[in-house]
Amino acid sequence: MTAVWIGSPHPFDLHEAYVWFRHAWSHDGGQARLAITADSRYSLWLNGVFVARGPARSWPQAQCVDVHDVSALLRKGRNTITVLVYQPGYSHFAYVHRGAAGLLAWLDVDGARVWSTGSEWRARRDPAFSSDVKRVSIYAAGVEDRDLRRADGWHALDVEDDGWSPARIVAGTGAAPWIDLTPRRLPLLEEHTVKLAPIEQRRAPTPSDPDPHRRLAAAWTGGAPTPSRFEIEAGETALWCADLGHSQIGQGVVHVKRALGGERVLIGYAEKRRAGELVFSDPETYCRVRLTDAFTLRPGAQTLATFSLRGGRYIVFAVDGPAHLDIEFEARLSRYPLSIRPEVEAWLHAPEGDAELQAIGRMCATTLEACLADGFVDCPWREGAQWVGDALAQAHGLWALSSDLRPLEQTIAQAVEGAYPDGVLATVLPSEAHAYTVLDYNFTWVELLAAHRAFSGSPAQAVAHWPALKRMLVRFAQDVGRDGLLRSQGGRRLFLDWAPVSRSEPSAIYNLHFLLALQTAVALAQAVDAPVEAAAWRAQAEALATAIRGTFWRNGRWQDDRAGTTASQLAAALAVLTGCANEAEVDGVLDAIVARSLDLRDEAVPGALVLASPFRHQHVLAALRARGRHAEALAIIRARWGRWARAGEPTTWENWDVSFPDGSVCHAFSAHVLFDLVGARQRPVMKEDL
Repeated sequence: MTAVWIGSPHPFDLHEAYVWFRHAWSHDGGQARLAITADSRYSLWLNGVFVARGPARSWPQAQCVDVHDVSALLRKGRNTITVLVYQPGYSHFAYVHRGAAGLLAWLDVDGARVWSTGSEWRARRDPAFSSDVKRVSIYAAGVEDRDLRRADGWHALDVEDDGWSPARIVAGTGAAPWIDLTPRRLPLLEEHTVKLAPIEQRRAPTPSDPDPHRRLAAAWTGGAPTPSRFEIEAGETALWCADLGHSQIGQGVVHVKRALGGERVLIGYAEKRRAGELVFSDPETYCRVRLTDAFTLRPGAQTLATFSLRGGRYIVFAVDGPAHLDIEFEARLSRYPLSIRPEVEAWLHAPEGDAELQAIGRMCATTLEACLADGFVDCPWREGAQWVGDALAQAHGLWALSSDLRPLEQTIAQAVEGAYPDGVLATVLPSEAHAYTVLDYNFTWVELLAAHRAFSGSPAQAVAHWPALKRMLVRFAQDVGRDGLLRSQGGRRLFLDWAPVSRSEPSAIYNLHFLLALQTAVALAQAVDAPVEAAAWRAQAEALATAIRGTFWRNGRWQDDRAGTTASQLAAALAVLTGCANEAEVDGVLDAIVARSLDLRDEAVPGALVLASPFRHQHVLAALRARGRHAEALAIIRARWGRWARAGEPTTWENWDVSFPDGSVCHAFSAHVLFDLVGARQRPVMKEDL
């Protein structure tokens, strides 16, 4: 019994489409394992009970399949499976659209196939979801605007599906675009629900703006504090704000009683405050974030929750009057089941420990856990995407916290699965964000291979991805000019960094990072007994190092470009890590790096090095570690990360300044200093990075 991909009865249900599928069967008992995947996302119910959502993010050509042990959820006799599948109809920063949508599933009981998806399933598009919605942000799919008057309890056990159409066969197993099926590399996520007690209530004249996000923001900022009551007058909007303590992945949930029908409810998310006031994202700015979903109530009792998980620290609920409702608020939160090292947990909370470093460590640990979903994500609120470059910082922070290498392995593999035909690796996993093809993230990927080798004690990842490594380095070697220096590739970015460093070419940062990748590849080649590649990459590295030093080392500084437009901490740190800085000058270079970090001015300082971002401080601190200057690394962490801890921030920021509306205060790539904190205590669980 071979499973086939099934879809909506209409082949063009591909834009903001929510399609449900149902199947009933008779069960005699036994060990039941359900395999399931969908393009793009699914929510699963068995016998009316919510089970899980998925699949983990994946490229369609390597479609991830989740496996659930459902033995305890089945009963003898008739059983019903119901699945809601969402298809945005366009690619975003965590999904690649290929003009197809579907569901694939099968059930095995005691090792024997009982059923699989096929034309005997029933399907129907959910009419309650509007397809005329804006996107959450440039990074993600659509917001949700749902009219519950049009919902019919589709996931309930006893719902009638006689009027539904037979599911349409979309493709066979192994057919494009789902060429291959990949078992889930990561553990299934856990969800739990917490009751919410709002920290503030407001009332405001109902804004006229039809956009739910701008409407919510205008009502909150234009509202006045008021005692909690549920009688809401016509022309009035009531609002409640709940605080989760720090940004988390999840969703606001509203339980409503006594609805007359037609009342409008909004659920929005924010991440930070400024001068005591919530900061709502401005959808006209660069990231175009509008994290607010809308519901229109049906008469009676009902529960409001979005199909998709959202994220943030603050959840704002709003109800437009006239309304007289009984309302309870909850949050459904998602958690990656991370096993934290007991000795690290003990250090983080030891009463006799270094209180300042412990506070920074707890802040980093909270951030790293908050930014784990189906793999690494940048931040829970704005951007649930995985950037290859960010993964290096996240992997080091996570290794300090746990021995779980699966998110790192997922990043390494997915970068290869999404590689361009010319061998350049994917930047955002998975996505078709070609404008964000960041070239030096290919060099970071080599560092990821080395980090996995250091953490695991095995070169297994390098062996598994050796062809991709060779092909990628060959491709970049083609970009070396007559002066021996690397240039960019048309339409692709050199590197990403918040720091105001020169991007003029040839770029010192770009070339030094490529040199580091070549040197790291030599070490990997030696580890896997590949002498030919080791010799070739060593020769390339030596020639590149000579060209770099002759071009960018001038007047006692590492310049970022030929003209000396800027001189940065990052270029200087990479020069130390690659050995381009001579022994006689290393201490002076590092002294300048340390002095700039300990100068707590975040803006440009005349005559000083350009300050590296929190993200790029991973290489700054690595350069200090490499020369045994651990005390100064800790001093930098105390000074710069300590500012956040002393201010009571629960998580690490995206940048030193996040005053712009979309700047995140919970960003995982800034939590890498946990690696230095734990390593500085010489814990046996740590290994120095290569």
